[in-house]
Amino acid sequence: MENHIKLSNGIEIPRIGLGTWQITNREQLGVLLNEAYQIGYRLIDTAAAYSNEISLGKGILKWNLPRQDLFLTDKVWNSNRGFQEVQDACRTSLKKLKTDYLDLYMVHWPASMAVHENWEEINAETWRGMEQLYQDGLVRAIGVCNFRKHHLLAIQKTAKILPMINQVELHPGMPQLELLDYCQKMGIAVEASSPLGIGQVLNNTKILDIAKSKEKSAAQICLRWEVQKGIIVIPRTSNKERLKENIDLWDFDLSQKEMCILDEIPYCGGLGIDPDTTEDLG
Repeated sequence: MENHIKLSNGIEIPRIGLGTWQITNREQLGVLLNEAYQIGYRLIDTAAAYSNEISLGKGILKWNLPRQDLFLTDKVWNSNRGFQEVQDACRTSLKKLKTDYLDLYMVHWPASMAVHENWEEINAETWRGMEQLYQDGLVRAIGVCNFRKHHLLAIQKTAKILPMINQVELHPGMPQLELLDYCQKMGIAVEASSPLGIGQVLNNTKILDIAKSKEKSAAQICLRWEVQKGIIVIPRTSNKERLKENIDLWDFDLSQKEMCILDEIPYCGGLGIDPDTTEDLG
């Protein structure tokens, strides 16, 4: 299995990356970036809402990590939706990260229909701004996060470029099978933002049984299930041993039976945020 996935525009993205949500301490983040790089991580995921862009940029410089070796991804926050707003937000993030370009830039959340009657128009204008950033060469790829099928269908009415990636919560207990199938048919790569269900799914007995039989950790079973489905994963950890464990997925396979068992696990934890009803994300 290749350790990269080719996006619809031909850009290759690593299958396994480092999530940085809730890691805001500058020194800790710098050390973590260096450790992750030495272990083999190249995909680094952040967002304007994570409040760590400045620390991340400084960490890359401090540890002399070659920018051309990194696949750096960022997200625009909800307060900057709109054609011009998203372009301004991207330029602000570039300054904070001390880089001239992003490898991937994403819309963090769709406008919520619970808050905005004109949610389709808002999303369309935001996406138009994303397309402009792509055309201007400030970003190598553009995508969305937390978009359901109806959000993607609405975007397609006016989009000149389809999203190249959709980052969503996806893990055993929340397999997103219908959305995954639709995205893959449309050539939209899927990235799991919470591939371990924020750690809550790791005590599931079915996952633990498979892990025991494979002599692997529960986390490795979850991540292997996802990468075998063609999903990009960005587990978050600040523990060096878990960093090594999370990227060590290439020396075993899950059988079709094991894959089906994991597909059918009922909801057993995670964030579970509904983008259509959650007003504070609107």
